[in-house]
Amino acid sequence: MSIYILTKKEAPLKTVFGKKAEFLSALPKQMPHDGDIFYFDISGLSAADINKAISHIKKICKDMPWGIIDIKGSVKDPALLFFDGASDYMGPELFKGAKNIDPKRLKTAANWRSLLAGSEAVKIDSNTTGGAKFMLPRTGIKYPAASIFPGWKNMQTGKTMPFFLLYCSIQGKTALTSRMGEKAYGQMHQRLLAYLYQNLLEGDGLAWMDSGKDCVFLLPPRQKCAEAGVKACMRMLPSAPLVVAETLGLSVPANFVFALHYGSVSYKPPGKTGTVVSDAVNFIFHLGAKKAEPGRLTISDELPDGSIPQALEDSFLSAGEYEGRKIWHTKKFAYVRPWM
Repeated sequence: MSIYILTKKEAPLKTVFGKKAEFLSALPKQMPHDGDIFYFDISGLSAADINKAISHIKKICKDMPWGIIDIKGSVKDPALLFFDGASDYMGPELFKGAKNIDPKRLKTAANWRSLLAGSEAVKIDSNTTGGAKFMLPRTGIKYPAASIFPGWKNMQTGKTMPFFLLYCSIQGKTALTSRMGEKAYGQMHQRLLAYLYQNLLEGDGLAWMDSGKDCVFLLPPRQKCAEAGVKACMRMLPSAPLVVAETLGLSVPANFVFALHYGSVSYKPPGKTGTVVSDAVNFIFHLGAKKAEPGRLTISDELPDGSIPQALEDSFLSAGEYEGRKIWHTKKFAYVRPWM
């Protein structure tokens, strides 16, 4: 893998990149090659110059990875860069103390697009993102034996076992109901359910509880199902404006609200869950309806270790505690320029 950096000041960057990178003084006409990554140092540039340069970078990189170096912290919302196609963002925290950039971090950034596309994840150490050893805390919760889950067709009514519970709704559901009317909202909700079900197929998601305004999907207690569910949510969030308008048919902006928890429930088939009594069910509805925020995936601290793909762990921020449990949510995507 080759690393190319466009910058006006090589000195501070040479300290941390060393011989790992090739420095450029002007935007190239064609690059990078397969497996390479291109970084653009925005230090000292205006918002207009950054927008213009990034438009050109997107053309020359096409499907190849590129990132932004922002030593002074000029970008207020780095999530917008990722929404526009960036694979990496190096902010001021990364350059404090002039520490060397870990090569594994650069390799992970170069593979970012393939990770989100659903290809085989790149295995990285928990201390390879910006030199920080801390990602999500480890809970010590282990997955049960694979044989505990027989498949949805063979699930026995009344059997108690752990599941992932994924709360899903649309932003402003109460206001939307008043504006659209119950019938129109119900039709939109059915389109939403169909869209969610299709996106959660890889995680073997089951639309389990449906209030008519929000719902809870069950995911089997398997790591691959949890990872697939998390990736699906993180793909749906940035695409929400288009989905809301074209798939759901809403004329007002809205986003998804997602919350993920793990706990034991006494299983009953969809449509017959009215008598289910479970702390896990109570908590996921409270977390999703009262605490989770539009445009984010919120998770509890009771997920088994490995539920969040390791390459995506630094996408989560601490959100404090809720009802005695620590919770985390993803950084929020933004959709409106300018970045500065």
